[in-house]
Amino acid sequence: MLNSVIFGAPGSGKGTQSERIVEKYGITHISTGDVLRAEIKKGTELGKTAQGYIDQGQLIPDRLMIDILGNVLDGIKESKGVIFDGFPRTITQAEALEKLLAERGQEVAVMIDLEVPEEVLITRLINRGKQTGRADDNEETIKKRLQVYHTQTYPLIEWYKEKQKHHVVKGYGELDDILADICSIIDTTRK
Repeated sequence: MLNSVIFGAPGSGKGTQSERIVEKYGITHISTGDVLRAEIKKGTELGKTAQGYIDQGQLIPDRLMIDILGNVLDGIKESKGVIFDGFPRTITQAEALEKLLAERGQEVAVMIDLEVPEEVLITRLINRGKQTGRADDNEETIKKRLQVYHTQTYPLIEWYKEKQKHHVVKGYGELDDILADICSIIDTTRK
C-alpha cells in the first residue's frame, strides 16, 4: 500500500499534484481542505466550527481533524494507497496519523515537500482567490496562513527527516516536470 503525504505551504500546488498522482498510481486522495469545505457547504456543526477557524487563517484543532480523518479512512474500501493533502499540519497530527495507520496495519511511505518561494505562493493564492472566489485567498489572510505554516507546520519537515521519509521537490515551473520529480521519488520508495 502506497501512503504518501504531500506537503508544502498554502499555494504550493499540493492539490494540483495530488490529482495527477492519483491518476498515475490509482490511489485515493484525501484533502482535508476539501473535506472541510464539504462540511461547510452542508452547514454541519463541524462545518460551522471549521469556518470560524478558516476565516481567521488558523488551523483546525488537532482533535477535530484527527476524528474527521479516522472517519474518512474507515470509509475507504478498496485502494492501492492514500495521498494525504493538507494533513498532517502539526507534529501532533503526524503522530496521530502514524497511530491511525498503524491500527490499520499501514504507514506513511514518503513525505513529498513542495518548495515554492513565498512571493510565488502569494501571487498564486491571490490569483486563485480571484478565479474561485475563495474567501481565504486574500492578501491579509494569506499572510496569516503563511505565518501559521512557518510556525506550526514547518517543524514537520524535521519530524519526517528523522524518519527518513522527507523528500524535497521544486514546486514551481512546468507541472509535468514537477510530477516527474515526484514520481521518481514514489517509484524509488515503492521498490
